[in-house]
Amino acid sequence: MNDAGRVAVIGIGNEYRGDDSAGIAVARRLAGLPDSITVIELPGEGTEIIDAMAPFDRVILADASRSGGVPGTVREFDVSRVSLPVRFFNYSTHAFGLAEALEVARALGTLPPEVTVFAIEGQRFDAGDELSLPVVKGVQEVATRIIETLREDT
Repeated sequence: MNDAGRVAVIGIGNEYRGDDSAGIAVARRLAGLPDSITVIELPGEGTEIIDAMAPFDRVILADASRSGGVPGTVREFDVSRVSLPVRFFNYSTHAFGLAEALEVARALGTLPPEVTVFAIEGQRFDAGDELSLPVVKGVQEVATRIIETLREDT
């Protein structure tokens, strides 16, 4: 990590659509991070994601995925070099979601130098504010991994 770099963790989701709120739940579990790390919650609108990432040198994003995998499974993607697989994030109500936002930022030259995405496989995306049990475990795993990664790098 660039020691002088600005770091943000962005939790993405809709807290009223079940497991879709996984990224928001991750962001809320990151209390106690150093003040030099910005934690942001976003609903998943692509243009907001692009704007939120722009001022930072390193961005870690957490979001729910829906690829047909085992609920609660955590996947980590280094999108600094490769594209995020769109098939993992095809559930969004937004036509312009996370995967598309990252590629637009890359094309515009505004993608931060270091971008990592943690995807937590969701189980249910219907109305409601509770996470499924497998996703609760995934949220805790991602929060722990983010904290450990940032501690190692600072």
